[in-house]
Parts: sequence; structure tokens; C-alpha cells
Amino acid sequence: MDIGIAKANREQIVAGLARVLADTYVLYLKTHAYHWNVTGPYFSSLHLLFETQYNELHGAADTIAERIRALGVHAPGSYGAFAKLASIKEDNDAVPAAMVMVRNLAAGQEALGRTLRDAFKIAESGGDQASMDMLIGRMDASDKAAWMLRSHLEGG
Repeated sequence: MDIGIAKANREQIVAGLARVLADTYVLYLKTHAYHWNVTGPYFSSLHLLFETQYNELHGAADTIAERIRALGVHAPGSYGAFAKLASIKEDNDAVPAAMVMVRNLAAGQEALGRTLRDAFKIAESGGDQASMDMLIGRMDASDKAAWMLRSHLEGG
């Protein structure tokens, strides 16, 4: 494979992207579970917000995995692999109150943002502009999602 990125750089970039994929997928699962299980006076708005966010995360996971494949490596795809790679932790079947869900998802989006920024630095040092471009888009989406979630926590 000769796409203009040295093999050693591709391996480092893929390691960073694998962490991004794991955080994205764990946050997707958490957001989807919260969508199913949210209750209370904000049910309707949170149910819809969570649906919007889990759909966005689902699409993002596919894009990230395909970028890993384009770099010549198999993408991680098991719960065990994601659990080892992710900085975001599952709730272990706990169903928190609605505003705790919002707080947890905001923290998850912020954690994903940090993982994205770390991966960006690796892609930048490896000269992988395509991954950098993808990661910039993901940072923007994650920052916006975190802002929308945090906005639900203000003034109350």
C-alpha cells in the first residue's frame, strides 16, 4: 500500500481512529438506551434529542470505520474491543433520571471531543489530511451535541 503515508504513521493514525470509533460507538449505545428509557416531564424533547444524536453517532461510526479500512487496517468491531479502547464507560444497565442522562451524555460528548482532538494531532503529525478533515467534522458535531445537552442543564 502506497498512499503517501508511511506504514508506521498509518498504524499510529489507525490507533487514534480506533479510540475515536470506540468512544463513538459506546456513546451511540448509551444515547440509544437513554432514548428508549427516558421518562419524566421532559420526555418528549429529550426522546427526540437523544434520537437525533444517536442517529448522528451511528452514521459517524460507519465513516470512522471506513477511514480505518482506507488506511489498510481492519476496524475494531466487537463490544470487547470497544470496551478496551473507549474512554467513555457504559452505565451497566442502570437507568438514571432524565437530567442525569443529559449530564452523562454531555460528559460523553466532551470526552469524545477530547479523543477526537488527540486523534487529530496524530493524523496531523502523520500527514493524513483526509483523516484530519473527517476529525474536524466530528469535533464540530460533538461540540454542538455537548452544547445542546448542556443547554438543558442551565437555569434549572
